[in-house]
Amino acid sequence: MQTRTLILGAGAAGLMAAGHCGPDTLVIDHAKAPGEKIRISGGGRCNFTNMDVEFKNFLGGNPHFHKSALSTYTQWDFIEMVSSHGIAWHEKTLGQLFCDDKATQIVAMLLNKIEKAGAELWLQTSIKEISHGPEGFRTRVEKEGKTLEIISENLIVATGGKSIPKMGATGIAYDIAAQFGHALTETRPGLVPFTFDKGRFADISGVATNSRISNDKAGFEEALLFTHRGLSGPAVLQISSYWREGEEVIVNLLPDTDLASILKSKRTSEGRKSLTTELGYHLPARLIAFLAQEFDFKGNIADLSDRRIDELQAGLRSWPLKPTGSEGYRTAEVTLGGIDTDGFSSKTMMSKSLPGFYVIGEALDVTGWLGGYNFQWAWSSAMAAARAITA
Repeated sequence: MQTRTLILGAGAAGLMAAGHCGPDTLVIDHAKAPGEKIRISGGGRCNFTNMDVEFKNFLGGNPHFHKSALSTYTQWDFIEMVSSHGIAWHEKTLGQLFCDDKATQIVAMLLNKIEKAGAELWLQTSIKEISHGPEGFRTRVEKEGKTLEIISENLIVATGGKSIPKMGATGIAYDIAAQFGHALTETRPGLVPFTFDKGRFADISGVATNSRISNDKAGFEEALLFTHRGLSGPAVLQISSYWREGEEVIVNLLPDTDLASILKSKRTSEGRKSLTTELGYHLPARLIAFLAQEFDFKGNIADLSDRRIDELQAGLRSWPLKPTGSEGYRTAEVTLGGIDTDGFSSKTMMSKSLPGFYVIGEALDVTGWLGGYNFQWAWSSAMAAARAITA
């Protein structure tokens, strides 16, 4: 069969592109259902974008590549589309937007756009071979036990990265790009929990507290969660994208509290109060008991010298931890690195060396922060390609 545009991948970017590339469009995916990562995201409510999308919220080998697409199709454009489909939404912390109801509403909206555009969606369709010649792109697929050949003028790769393989992620995008002469950058898990040896934090698994976690590249103040395997929570997921194996991170357990001033002022007024009692106003009890193994929490407030108070605050604000690793692609929300953006137009997502070949979404070396930024990159990059094709 022939189609003007063939889209590989029915995730966020692929579905978005399919709904805007015109009627002669086919999107295929090996999964049983479209938009599975959308469905499970945000606790089932889909953190579909962020009110405060800025260029600094994205990582990549080229720190400027994402600017054009994000500027020409913004979070406000997607919010307008969501609202026009009657999907109620709300803002949570740090500008994050979620559906009031289920994430499947976003999938249904995208499928509705595809249907209205006159495009087609084939599921449970696996890619066997792709080539390019005078007639365009020739893609051999297997569907319902039959081998079919699809010839297309345009080919859009929207198959994502390696994160969450149980959802079907394979990294096939990298193979396709390399086949057509495009360079790849190093890939590694991003937005992923840290692991530590010997169940270091098993005794306080489930304890959460506000913190600031940083290294020499970045820092984030959000919730920290101790787990049986190590550390998780938004602050950890955020810093993981800036972390390399073997490096330390610095945990500030009192980012908004001047404990030293509090203790010094209470030495006369509440001097008989124990240090652990005062700490209990600022940190979870189980965490205090755990930290007592590393810090000296003995005595009453009146017994504390200025030096000891300052040392105590410094320790709680600069707790160095060295993860042994991360939980890997199994739980990573995104893949860092990918297809080198230098080979593509930042305005259209089309290959500079192979006309008609596009890559969008997570497969490219563009990664957003936690909080709806990666979905916005999916929507924006998809629209850049779709507008180029329909221009």
